[in-house]
Amino acid sequence: MPESTHTPHPPKSSRSAPHPHSATLRRLEQSSGRLSAAAIARMDEQLPWYRAMPPENRSWIGLVAQAGIAAFTEWFRHPEAPQAISTDVFGTAPRELTRAISLRQTVEMVRTTIEVMEAAIDEVAAPGDEAVLREALLVYAREIAFATAQVYAQAAEARGAWDARLESLVVNAVLSGEADEGVLSRAAALGWSSPDRVVVVLGTAPDGDSELTVDAIRRAARHAKLQVLTGVLGHRLVVVAGGSDDPIRTAKDLIGPFAPGPVVAGPVVGDLLAATRSAQAAAAGLKACAAWPDAPRPVLADDLLPERAMAGDPAAREQLVEEIYRPLEEAGSALLETLSVYLEQASSLEGAARMLFVHPNTVRYRLRRVTDVTGWSPSDVRSAFTLRIALILGRLSGGDQPD
Repeated sequence: MPESTHTPHPPKSSRSAPHPHSATLRRLEQSSGRLSAAAIARMDEQLPWYRAMPPENRSWIGLVAQAGIAAFTEWFRHPEAPQAISTDVFGTAPRELTRAISLRQTVEMVRTTIEVMEAAIDEVAAPGDEAVLREALLVYAREIAFATAQVYAQAAEARGAWDARLESLVVNAVLSGEADEGVLSRAAALGWSSPDRVVVVLGTAPDGDSELTVDAIRRAARHAKLQVLTGVLGHRLVVVAGGSDDPIRTAKDLIGPFAPGPVVAGPVVGDLLAATRSAQAAAAGLKACAAWPDAPRPVLADDLLPERAMAGDPAAREQLVEEIYRPLEEAGSALLETLSVYLEQASSLEGAARMLFVHPNTVRYRLRRVTDVTGWSPSDVRSAFTLRIALILGRLSGGDQPD
């Protein structure tokens, strides 16, 4: 058998080699408490937001500064070893601190601490080690900057995921009619400032990543100066928009991210709790849109009242009776009779006048009164259809039944 060419390693010494800059390391260790106190004092002197913070948060910031200096000492001791700076430094503070202190404020805190350490280099470094300590601090400052960005990126990612779930719960509660005071507090946590004009817009969600769709809605809302709560629920894209009293204008401003197909805007309501009514009207309108192929895009839920009523929406039936039939009934039997005959005579003034034994101008006058009372013009084909459905529903409700 051939001889082995393996040469055993010499035994390792039981004592580790001395640190090449042990004197500086000792000075650094001895100075860490003083440097931490100096960093905190400078923050108190130069950073107004630090002075204004509650004592508990200032205490946590002090611990982060101490941990940063201790981590630098360990970095200087083992410069070749991988360092988990984000854990060493920011692990001392609770996660909630990233909400209480902005990224800009954290950068100012780190910069202040580094400046204090930099100013103490000539005092802390052993003779001849000033350049070495300064270079180590520069490298460490770069790494702590990366660690700061990572901590806030992770916090933002976690917060974004939580906010998305919370927003989805709020939007679902509005759409399902379960909005309560708890929904208001959740919406406030998302930045909703309780505008006094709210409208709900519904349509089909596009295929693909729903987060991209939600982001696109938010961009459109910022451009239109609207507040929004939005989410993709199943195949529907739901937007609760605040800050505008024009539902069609609102829907047009936000329509870009919607998939092709109908987009329906509910009526304007006074607040988020009342937005349930707007949402349910928009949802009923979206369901009934198939019955009006030529409906504009976007379309008002109230413009779909006849289709909604025929599809079984009780709110639409009640609205047609209460807003059209009852006012005409209260205005006198002549208006109801004239409107009914006019519609039965294929919208012919002369035909209606003959059936009623009146002059055509009388019919014309009464029809103008119908428009004044209801807001719907009998001479318009679409309005005439709505008025006809309202008359039918009013009669079915017992309004025309004999005593």
